[in-house]
Amino acid sequence: MGIGIPKIQKHMYNSRIAGLGYYVPEKVVTNDDLSKLMDTSDEWIQERTGIKERRHIIKGEETTSSMGVKAAKMAISNAGLTPNDIDFIVFATLSPDYYFPGPGVMVQRDLEMNTVGAVDIRNQCSGFVYGLSLADQYIKSGMYKNVLVIGSEVHSTGLDMTTRGRDVSVIFGDGAGSVVLTREENLEKGILSSHLHSEGRHAEELSVIAPAMGTRWVTEIIEENDPDDTSYFPYMNGKFVFKNAVVRFSEVIKEGLEKNKLGVEDIDMLIPHQANLRIAQFIQKKFRLSDDQVYNNIMYYGNTTAASIPIALAEAVEKGKVKDGDLVILAAFGSGFTWGSVVIRW
Repeated sequence: MGIGIPKIQKHMYNSRIAGLGYYVPEKVVTNDDLSKLMDTSDEWIQERTGIKERRHIIKGEETTSSMGVKAAKMAISNAGLTPNDIDFIVFATLSPDYYFPGPGVMVQRDLEMNTVGAVDIRNQCSGFVYGLSLADQYIKSGMYKNVLVIGSEVHSTGLDMTTRGRDVSVIFGDGAGSVVLTREENLEKGILSSHLHSEGRHAEELSVIAPAMGTRWVTEIIEENDPDDTSYFPYMNGKFVFKNAVVRFSEVIKEGLEKNKLGVEDIDMLIPHQANLRIAQFIQKKFRLSDDQVYNNIMYYGNTTAASIPIALAEAVEKGKVKDGDLVILAAFGSGFTWGSVVIRW
């Protein structure tokens, strides 16, 4: 008989959301407030986006990372952990405090954590879904036990608050959301699957070309001092984005359900990225979901990009709308184009 080679015992883990947190600035900006800065109205904004108000930071007092820290503290506490229980940080944003470094390291510093790794995700409206998927894989591989995932955005300081920029500027708000993803031995619970996609040929349809357009840095923009240069403001081809969003949302939700041999009737809660209430309503109608099966809060916060899903998820759980055993679907679409979904058994 030959000498037997011992089998390597491979651990299989799932990851589950153990704690949630969110933070939004105190300053409320209503549609009427915006109508004093640009040619718009409450009726015009609500009809097109469903938004009634949004939150803006007070410049100089709050940043993307400081809001992320507040949301993270809440999530860590709700998970029954301390900052030093966190093994890794994933921070999703399009509006970092600095051009570099990214805000992940600011969280590590401000929470006085161990010297854990931190990665920054630049996938805009899909950033949190991408970040959650990344954290999920770290945990499922056995590499980490507790991963902090944050989505945080400061839009208000980078918007064109004039009639010229109203189509975009009325939509966005500031805020942060966070979750702690932790190891779960029960493979029937937690994140069941995640699905990510991109289509770069439409990149310019929703974009900011500055400060680095090829080799053109912000220093050149300052040097040129051109008051008509709008390259540093966000541009959005609204109708084109809407058209693509409703298609990709539908596809990626179905993809997640099919992967897990589930149907639309199994959905207990759908939390879409809060891009536009009209998109969410279109998807809700298409899938024949009731108001209790879809959570929206864009009316009060606007589109907070990478923060929108974790804020909405934290609120939904806080209000008792997500219960143990529920099937929860997260879905996002945004600049890139990028889109994705995460299927969770709560």
